[in-house]
Amino acid sequence: MKFRTQRPIEPEINLIAFIDVLLVILIFLMLSSTYNKYTEVHLNLPTADTKVQAENAQEILVSITSDGQYAVNKQPLAQRGVKGLTLALSQAGSGLDKPMLVISADALAPHQSVISVMEAGKAAGIQAITFVTRAPQTGAAR
Repeated sequence: MKFRTQRPIEPEINLIAFIDVLLVILIFLMLSSTYNKYTEVHLNLPTADTKVQAENAQEILVSITSDGQYAVNKQPLAQRGVKGLTLALSQAGSGLDKPMLVISADALAPHQSVISVMEAGKAAGIQAITFVTRAPQTGAAR
């Protein structure tokens, strides 16, 4: 007697059931997850005063041009580094009780230049920092 040999059963992946399971998992994840809105930083920006304030003897004026050149009390600096700025600010504030650093930066000045002036002011021991602004209508300084 001759027996028939059975062919081995090939495994079969049922894609319909697989897709159904994935859709159920997807719906579960969508319903169970929370969507947080990223927190926004709300800023109250200072407005420029249209009155020109009188020169204060305790002020150290640092001007920054659009190409990153510095001037301390209208005297140009040859060095652009923080160390040179710190030395110049220390010399400018040597006889002052509570010097205030006044930063007058061009609108196109690099941000790093302004940060460097702030770092140099901190290293020179200056506690107060302010910025010069222009009023939009009149163009008057500070």
